[in-house]
Amino acid sequence: MRNGSGRRPRRVAVIGVGILGACVGWNLARRGAEVVLIDAGRPGEGVTNWSFSWVNASNKTVTRSYFDLNAAGMAAHRELAGIIGPDSWWYPSGHLRWTDDPAAEAKFLETAELLGSWGYRVEVCTGAEVRRRLEPALALPDEVPVVLYPDEAWVHGRHLVDRLVGQVVAGGAELRSGATVRGIGTGVDGSVRTVALSDGSRLDVDVIVNAAGPSASHVAELVARRLPMRREPGVVARIDCAQVPIHRAMHAPHIEMRPDGDASMVLHSREIDALIDAGEEPAELARLLQELARPVVPDLADSRIAQVQVAYRPIPADGFPSVGGVPSVPGYYEAVSHSGITLGPVIGRLLAAEILTGERDGLLADFRPERFPQ
Repeated sequence: MRNGSGRRPRRVAVIGVGILGACVGWNLARRGAEVVLIDAGRPGEGVTNWSFSWVNASNKTVTRSYFDLNAAGMAAHRELAGIIGPDSWWYPSGHLRWTDDPAAEAKFLETAELLGSWGYRVEVCTGAEVRRRLEPALALPDEVPVVLYPDEAWVHGRHLVDRLVGQVVAGGAELRSGATVRGIGTGVDGSVRTVALSDGSRLDVDVIVNAAGPSASHVAELVARRLPMRREPGVVARIDCAQVPIHRAMHAPHIEMRPDGDASMVLHSREIDALIDAGEEPAELARLLQELARPVVPDLADSRIAQVQVAYRPIPADGFPSVGGVPSVPGYYEAVSHSGITLGPVIGRLLAAEILTGERDGLLADFRPERFPQ
């Protein structure tokens, strides 16, 4: 088992311990690698904790290869739940989508038909059926078409990261929280050798995995690599309610909602995201999200805003993941992606195998780092 430099990987530094970094580290440790997890904050409390956290492939139809990767991500989540247990993080309750825009409705019904032809489970219901069978608290017209994707899920990302990191550390891995990476040293052959941290320490390593999310382009610069990233902020609000009135993730008109435990919900809207750069304060953005949710779920009339956060999504410039080794820097690998919640378990498994065996899986063929010109 050798890395690109021909050396057997002994010590792997995973930079960034959100969902992707945690999944990569967990899979590496299971296969016998010595793992060091490095995070500037606390594991799972960055973008992972401020994601809509919807596990799906229905929103990933722009290319068939991207759909296939996300479908594999869904399957990998189910497998992971069977290994570590599903409690507190895995909620496979399905997903609903409907709209009040005729053009958008025609588009998502067309997408549902395409997905059905690809073997993806989908049902088209009426609003009345949804209220009767699935979500009695919703206020939606009787005849509006609602698409149900029964195999989709939502994940409590921070709880999943806590579980994975806890197992890795219990097995002997090292966790460096509150430490940023200041430098990456390479040998005469250009391969990775050391990582310098903000606390003054220097780690001898054989492999680095750049899973630094929004900071991934900065980490790439430390090995003289250009990783172009989009600037795409999003705002997520958590609201408290006496009892959560919905049971699954959903895209309603103008608002996305999901449960977040027994007494909390998560709200997001791309319409509200568009106001971030206009200078609106996060508290006002959260209020607008709450106002969009109340007509859809009247039981939220007495809910209150508990938390709000503007986070920057880690999206490579072309919108697709950057996953795998970089040939020009032996021992340097990337795991950078939007949809990290969906893709974490499958990317973790495939990248760990690539690092330890050199085998490059075909699922990642369209998403390799070398597609970005240097």
